[in-house]
Amino acid sequence: MKYWKKFSQKKLQDRIEKALLENVDFSKDSSLGYPASKLDDKVFYTNAPFLVDAPTLKTFVANPNHIGCHTYGTSEKAFKGTQEIEREVLNVLAVDVFKCRSEEFDGYIAPGGTEANIQAMWVFRNYFKNKFNAKNNDIVILASQDTHYSIPKGANLLSIDLLTIPVDFESRTIDELALEEIVKKAVGTGKKYFIVIANMATTMFGSVDDPNVYTDLMDKFNLTYKLHIDGAYGGFVYPFSNEKSKIDFTNSKISSITIDAHKMLQSPYGTGIFICRKGLIENVLTKEAEYIEGMDLTLCGSRSGSNAVAVYMILFTYGPNGWYEKISILLMRTDWLCKQLDEIDIKYFREPKMNIVTIHSEYIPTEIALKYDLVPDQHNDQNKWYKIVIMDHVEIENLVQLIDDLKKRDAN
Repeated sequence: MKYWKKFSQKKLQDRIEKALLENVDFSKDSSLGYPASKLDDKVFYTNAPFLVDAPTLKTFVANPNHIGCHTYGTSEKAFKGTQEIEREVLNVLAVDVFKCRSEEFDGYIAPGGTEANIQAMWVFRNYFKNKFNAKNNDIVILASQDTHYSIPKGANLLSIDLLTIPVDFESRTIDELALEEIVKKAVGTGKKYFIVIANMATTMFGSVDDPNVYTDLMDKFNLTYKLHIDGAYGGFVYPFSNEKSKIDFTNSKISSITIDAHKMLQSPYGTGIFICRKGLIENVLTKEAEYIEGMDLTLCGSRSGSNAVAVYMILFTYGPNGWYEKISILLMRTDWLCKQLDEIDIKYFREPKMNIVTIHSEYIPTEIALKYDLVPDQHNDQNKWYKIVIMDHVEIENLVQLIDDLKKRDAN
């Protein structure tokens, strides 16, 4: 690991304090030109003593604005301290986790994985327009039926067609024959440029797509494409649980990756991460944002710097070995659950090396689903699956209770 270390609480606090001292201090400085300030102390208790030992909350109160992209060009100097924290987080994720070379990526901490996925599609759409003079009707998005709803949302916003690829019901793998037919038909109707979305753990099943299934076909037909990995759920699990994974930037055909820190990393909600290779993000430069120092290359514009600090605190509290240990414990609990389900002959899907188990709905009575807040794939009478996510708070004792209730169901 080049950037990712484990730090003491004292070192972490000192690092954040240094960053905040490098930011503008609205309570002391005569900063007249910014349409921003610290949180209103008539409403928020901004001088609470506990903030001294709570770096993330202290940053939240200071209210830094991380508008722009801090891996590209210059940025608003008023918040340079916490912007550097964001760059340190991105170095860990891009270089140490997803194997990109240093200084060969751009990215930012977005307000969630939905924006990060839409950012990728926006970047690629504009790339095709700028490089090939493409029209929207020339471009198409390919994604599986298990892909997150942010992809059809982005297709709608960007006015690009979306083609949905079926998957096998039991294995959740891409139907390769159907994919080839769909691509052939798309080419026949005039589609020239493809935005391909592959999943590193789908939200419902935890299934991991093989990106080579897409790229081999694209290359076979000599098609122009960009490949995005939606690792919003699996990005903080799969690279640690599967050491043989090549779903990273060592694969030259992968152009961008989305990760969510507010899922497995347990950071505050509104913490997605977008990372792409150099030479791409400038395609979404908003030239009209001339009053901003540097360049606005993001969908959201203004965003809280406290989210970057939260991710920094989590990553450097655990360090890479501590994080590997945490994921290993969750996988052990998932293995235990699967073994119990096998013993009572309940059918389920579980992607190896992931911590989601999705059970055929026929085995789950409604009262059990409600008791344990199991999530259906559809909130209607067409539901075919219920999922269990083994998060940090889900311990073996909780799973024992579920299994006991399922056994009672069989006894009745």
